[in-house]
Amino acid sequence: MDITIHTTALPHEDPDASLAFYRDALGFEVRSDVGQGRMRWITVGPAGQPGTSILLAPPAVDPGITEDERRTITEMMAKGTYGWILLATPNLDDVFEKVRATDAEVVQEPTDQPYGIRDCAFRDPAGNLIRIQEARVRGDRVQEARVRGDR
Repeated sequence: MDITIHTTALPHEDPDASLAFYRDALGFEVRSDVGQGRMRWITVGPAGQPGTSILLAPPAVDPGITEDERRTITEMMAKGTYGWILLATPNLDDVFEKVRATDAEVVQEPTDQPYGIRDCAFRDPAGNLIRIQEARVRGDRVQEARVRGDR
């Protein structure tokens, strides 16, 4: 099978703050921005990787969601337990310093984990956990291509 990840979604409460975080702190391209006010759907993605995107969407707008479910989603977002994503970079320390310089909420500074990766973590303006791990080249072409962003 030939399957790729095209888009994943994360909720936002403040579209302008989320846009600033993903565009300015992480350096993502803005691919689309539709809607108005707090009801905006914003698609962002890493430069040079047009086939991979994150959709920043207003939470709980699906008409099939009950009021209790909306309340639960709001509570989980407030605690930072609703949405998260794992990103990778070949230079974790540089990315960490750049994101921290934007006053993003630091959850974890770069750390060597006992399970073999080095990573850090931030929260975006909506409380989503953004983990960034260091992509390490292992000598095989597949891993090297992933580090470079090739398919």
